[in-house]
Amino acid sequence: MNYILNISDKAKKQLMALKKDKGLSKHYNAVKKALILLQNNPKHPGLQTHIYHSLKGPNGEKIYEAYAEQHTPAAYRIFFCYGPRKDEISVIAVVPHPD
Repeated sequence: MNYILNISDKAKKQLMALKKDKGLSKHYNAVKKALILLQNNPKHPGLQTHIYHSLKGPNGEKIYEAYAEQHTPAAYRIFFCYGPRKDEISVIAVVPHPD
């Protein structure tokens, strides 16, 4: 099932900052690829999607973490929840994993 990605304003700002910084182009390309995988199959093994128990969504939804990168310093992660509609995924944040 293909999902519609709803990208929050916060995540849009994070993506634009990542895109603008030429030194982070490798990370930006990895995030773009991960968003495509997420849209097509959020359970794709390369994303290692799992519930992120420390946060809840705006309406109490489960928040999931997907890996855009692995084995990389400050590897980027995508945080999202399903919804609001059945065929939608709401991307909440795109951030580097703390070291």
